[in-house]
Amino acid sequence: MFDIENILKEAKKRQKTIVFPEASFSDRTVEAVKFLQKKKIVKVLLVGDASAMILRDKAFEKFDIINPITFPEREKLVKTLYEKRKEKGLTLKQADELEKDPYYFATLLVECGYADGMVSGAEGTTATSIRPALQIIKGKNKQPVSSCFLLYGKNKFLKDRPLILADCGVIQDPDADTLSIIASQTVASANLLGIEPKVAFLSYSTKGSAKGESVTKMAAACEKFRKKNKDVVCDGEMQLDAAMVESVSKHKSPESPLKGEANVLIFPDLQSANICYKAMQYVGGLTALGPILQGLKKPVNDLSRGCTAWDIVAVSAITALQCENKA
Repeated sequence: MFDIENILKEAKKRQKTIVFPEASFSDRTVEAVKFLQKKKIVKVLLVGDASAMILRDKAFEKFDIINPITFPEREKLVKTLYEKRKEKGLTLKQADELEKDPYYFATLLVECGYADGMVSGAEGTTATSIRPALQIIKGKNKQPVSSCFLLYGKNKFLKDRPLILADCGVIQDPDADTLSIIASQTVASANLLGIEPKVAFLSYSTKGSAKGESVTKMAAACEKFRKKNKDVVCDGEMQLDAAMVESVSKHKSPESPLKGEANVLIFPDLQSANICYKAMQYVGGLTALGPILQGLKKPVNDLSRGCTAWDIVAVSAITALQCENKA
C-alpha cells in the first residue's frame, strides 16, 4: 500500500540539502520549511536577505540563509553561469546581474554543489522555476527533460492505487521517440517512489478502435518502449477506462497485460495531461504533487501555484530521494 509518509522517512535517512528560493516572499514555503527543519526531513537552505527575513519572523534565526549579493563564492557562481550561457550570447555583465535572481542563484547553488536539490514554484510559473535548470544543470546524456505528477489519496475507484501522469508540465507535443523516453523516465520515478509501474499509453482509441495521427503516435511509442523495457508491464494505445477499469478492460481489451490496473499514464501531449491531472486533483479529490522533473543531471522540482504547504514538504522529500548519494 502506498504511503507518502514512507517517502518522508526515506528522505530523512538521506539528509540532503534542499534550497528554497521563495522563502523570503512565500508564506506557504515558510510554513513548509519550518516543518521540514523541525522534523529533520531535509537540510533546509534558504535564499534571501537574512536580516530582513529575521525582522519579519524570528524563527529564521535558526535557518541557513544565503544572500545572492553577499555570498562569498558569488564570483564562482557568476563565472559558472557565464560559461554555461556565453555561446547563447550572455555577457559576463549580464551573468553578474542574473545571478542575483533567486531562481538562478538557487539553481547555481545546486549546480556548484552547495545544495543537493531545489524546490520552487509556489509563487512563480513553471517556466520561472525550470528555465534556469534547463539552461544550467541540463539533461542527462542529452535526453529531453520531462515531468510527471504523483497523484494519491482516498478514492473509491482507485482505493489505494497511486498514479503517475506524464508529461504534465514541460514537453508540449512529444513525438513517439520522445514519448518512449518520457515513459522510461516515468518508470524510473515510479520505482524511486516504491511503485511497481504498469504503463498505459493513452489515446481516444483502444487497440485500433479508431484512427488518427495521435493514435498512430501512441501505438508506436508503446512499441518503442516495450522493446527497450521488456520487464515492464505496458500496453497502448488505450483509452483511459480500458487502461484503469478492470470491467472495461475485459470488454475493450481482454488480452491486455494491464488488466485495467495501469498506474503510470503516458499522455499524447502536454494539454491533455495537464487537464487530466487537474481534473483528478480538483474533481477527483486526489493530492497532486509536481511537476516532478525527470532527466536532469541534478534534481530541481517545480510546484503548482495552487500548492499547499504540505505539497511543498512532500515534493521536498521526493527531491531528496532523487539526489544521488555521494558515498
